[in-house]
Parts: sequence; C-alpha cells; structure tokens
Amino acid sequence: MIARSLAVLPTATLIGVAGTLVTASLTYGQDADADLRVLPVRGNVVMIVGAASNLTVSVGVDGVFLVDPGSAALADTVLAKVREIGLGAVGAPARMTTCVGPQCYAPGSAGPYTPYGWANPAYNAVISSPAPARPIRWIVQTTFDRDHIGATGKLAAAGRTFLGLGKADPGATVFGHENLLRRMGQLNAPPDLRPTETYDRETYKLSQYVNGEGIQLYHAAAVTDGDTLVHFRFSDVISAGDVYAPDRYPAIDVDKGGSVQGVIDGLNTIIDVAFPEYRSQGGTMIVPGHGRLSDTADVAIYRNMVVIVRDRVLDLIAQGKSLEQIKAARPTLDFDGMYGSPGPFIEAVYRDLTRVGRTDHR
Repeated sequence: MIARSLAVLPTATLIGVAGTLVTASLTYGQDADADLRVLPVRGNVVMIVGAASNLTVSVGVDGVFLVDPGSAALADTVLAKVREIGLGAVGAPARMTTCVGPQCYAPGSAGPYTPYGWANPAYNAVISSPAPARPIRWIVQTTFDRDHIGATGKLAAAGRTFLGLGKADPGATVFGHENLLRRMGQLNAPPDLRPTETYDRETYKLSQYVNGEGIQLYHAAAVTDGDTLVHFRFSDVISAGDVYAPDRYPAIDVDKGGSVQGVIDGLNTIIDVAFPEYRSQGGTMIVPGHGRLSDTADVAIYRNMVVIVRDRVLDLIAQGKSLEQIKAARPTLDFDGMYGSPGPFIEAVYRDLTRVGRTDHR
C-alpha cells in the first residue's frame, strides 16, 4: 500500500509536456501559502494537498485540467498555486549569459553561440523566456460539497475555453453530472458555482486528448447522487472525490441521493478501473477527496470496511434495534481507530437502509 510523505518537496522534474519531461523550477511549500503542498503523482498529474480537500491537476501543452477547485476561502491561494504549476509546465527562463565581448558571437570563435554569428547572446534570455502560464481550461466537480467546489466561480473565471478557429470565451468549462446541476438548482446555488457542461450517463469520455491522454468520467451515486470519478488514462491516475476518503468514514448525504450501496458501487468501480502492479499494490494511483495518495489495495480495504459496517447495521435493524441502540452496539468499533468518529456515518447508513421502498440493501 502507498504511504507517501507529504513533506516539503524540493525543486523537481515535474511535468511531462508532449511526451518530454521538462524541469520545473518550483520549490513547493516554501512560499507564502505554506499550507499547500504539491505532490507529483505520475505523468502530467499532480495532487495539491493541505486545502480543505485534495485537488487533482493535469497540466501540459493543452492547458490546466483541474478536478475540484477547492473551498471558496482558499480560492486565491489555490489559483496562485495552479498558476505556479502552469508556469512549471512550460519551462523555466534561461539564465542570462555571462559572456562579454565580440568573442561571444563572432563567427568562427569558440563561444557557445558562434554557429549563428548574428545574434547578441544577451537575446537568449529574451527568446528563451517562458510562455505565459497555461490557462485553466477544464474543471470537474466531483461532488456537491463546498470544500470541493466552493472556489469554482473564481477559478473558472480565471480560465479560458477555446472554441477553435482562433476563438475563445472567458471562463473555463465546468463539468459535472446532471444530478449535481439539478441539486444545485433545487438549492438555489449561485450561477457561478454550477457546471456549464453536464453528462447523463454512467461513463463519459472527453471528446479530445487533454495533455496527451484520454480522460474518462464515471458517474457514482455514492455520497450524493451526482458524484464523479475521473480517470486519467495514460497517467493512470483516478481522482475519486469523496467516494473514497481514507482518513474518515464516508460522509453519505441521504438527502442528496447518497446511499451506502452507492458508495460500495463507486468503490468497486475504482477497483475495476484500476490495475495493481503487484498483489493489489502499486499500479494505478488513486487521489482521494481527503487523506493520503492510495492504490488499489487501500481502496479495497476501505470498501471492505463499508460492506462490513453495512451488514452489521442490517443485522441490528433485523433484530428490531433503534438508531440509538445500534449506535450503542458500536458496529464500527474495530474501525474507529482508523476512521474517527462514526456517529454521522452510522446514522446515514441507518437512514438509508430504513427508507421506505428501499430494496437494494445488498
């Protein structure tokens, strides 16, 4: 299982652009926003940690693809970090030349720029300067939780959608499942918080390669009925949102269509899509909504916990126990040391399993 350190990362070779690795002169965690850290995951994909939720970022020749922009309170900080990553994707500026005099550019001399014989080497620092930071072009909202999507308005407004033929609109394209948009409408969410593009099927492929890879969205009626999993197919990274959060019990919102079986099904989708490297470990990396970077084995352990607790609560319900009696029976006792306070989780499972007309308990 994966247990990677989230300590301050040194300057690193970070992003693959058009199949070529470039060195990014970024010293993560040593700036004003010291609470945010950037963890390179694989390929074009990095994970931003230290905010209210984990963010997943793909950056390369096509721009920035962002999964969950984070909370509104950290919008400015997240935007600055994403722009910093975007600058790293296009390379660092060249060093100013220290060569002085005619020998630097005279034809036939031993200087490094002599094959050209026409340009002052000082221009190298100009023509090799980095391009502007890659714009935010796509944002995916994985769930309704404001910790995940509260900053959508500000980050989308800072982005750009390219329409082809040299045309572009201000603002990034915001993807979400249509159930997510419907819930936002019911709750009168601000317009700038809502998706601008929705999908209505169990899986949806983006219509183009993004930063050299296909990206596929999977619907999961899990914590809510509008959750989304995002698979970066070439980098082989899955951004799981709150369907998988290994530092806590699932935060099932029954009022927004969430269910314990939906969480199990969503976790099984992750396991089905992922490929382990060896005995369920390594291989596909999973970026959780909260907690540490994980692999297939971690998700399977979490899935098993949810199934066990569900079955225990079902058994207690069959015995005629009330919610308070079920809580007193402590059906999560052997998991509490790992996942924390179980109260809201047990209550959500009980409410879900005792709903009128509920038939898909298993």
